[in-house]
Amino acid sequence: MRILVFQHLAVEHAGIFRDFWKADGHEWDVVELDAGDTIPPLEPYDLLVVMGGPQDVWQEDIYPWFVPEKAAIRRWVLELDRPYLGICLGHQLLAEALDGKVTLMAAPEVGMADVAFTAEGKADPLLAGLGEGMTTFQWHGAGISKLPDGAVVLAANAACDTQAIRYGKYAYGLQYHVEITPTTVADWEAVPEYKASLETALGLEEAAKLEATVAAKLGDFGAAARALYDNFSAILAAHGRRKVA
Repeated sequence: MRILVFQHLAVEHAGIFRDFWKADGHEWDVVELDAGDTIPPLEPYDLLVVMGGPQDVWQEDIYPWFVPEKAAIRRWVLELDRPYLGICLGHQLLAEALDGKVTLMAAPEVGMADVAFTAEGKADPLLAGLGEGMTTFQWHGAGISKLPDGAVVLAANAACDTQAIRYGKYAYGLQYHVEITPTTVADWEAVPEYKASLETALGLEEAAKLEATVAAKLGDFGAAARALYDNFSAILAAHGRRKVA
């Protein structure tokens, strides 16, 4: 299986999913868009995974590579009709590429937060076995404010009512992070934009505790990521595709 990964920051990568992919013998190519990498032809790939980043989807004047990236996502989902997984910025880019809208939130959502599954989410195979909702790791200041036509909300909370969405059969977006590893918090705290949003959301005292708080929950996060991986694999197998994510 060949996986194409769009990244917008070197330290915001596919995380624990890379371990799953390696164990299952999948190959993946990373396109580091913020570093000037060019998007390759899409046809050889089976899955597109789009990660997070400190940029905002409307900043095409500052980050002109958003234009070809959105076009590639739109073509991938609408024309090639292949599986998609977007996390945080990648979730927002899915919406924007399909004529939805992303805007700033009233306040950034950073740290641990519970999300509740909607009726559609409870029935969706991606979230099978995860109960009524889940504890998540968040780090974002924007959210989807207008869904693309035909998209379905799978999870929500008071801070953001579009925490997870599905478009079509197997294009998924997650506003929250499930890919985190033991180094995620430290790596992201070193990014000035992220550190600022962290301290704004939590205050200096609580921000200083975040790494320890997340470390205590890494086992739970890993189990949730594994469940999502297995569920997505089953979705793809049901549609005649091999296990990929």
